[in-house]
Amino acid sequence: MNTKVITAHVPLPLAEKVDEMAAKLERSRGWIVKQALAAWLEQEEERRRLTLAALADVEQQNVIDHESVEAWAASLDSDEPLPVPR
Repeated sequence: MNTKVITAHVPLPLAEKVDEMAAKLERSRGWIVKQALAAWLEQEEERRRLTLAALADVEQQNVIDHESVEAWAASLDSDEPLPVPR
């Protein structure tokens, strides 16, 4: 795999945490940063996918009103909880 060097200035406490983790895991600083960056990018891509899916649901009016959800949640402690709103 081709690679590219990326330089970033990070706060000293963050750099120290990276160094500590690298020492604990017996890995290089670069490996720790690469893992963290890959995980963050994956998380952000998933957040975007879920946001777009939610917006599509709203456009299709495939939503549940807040009051119905609150009533359902409040009923969960009762002897006869309401069915899940649909």
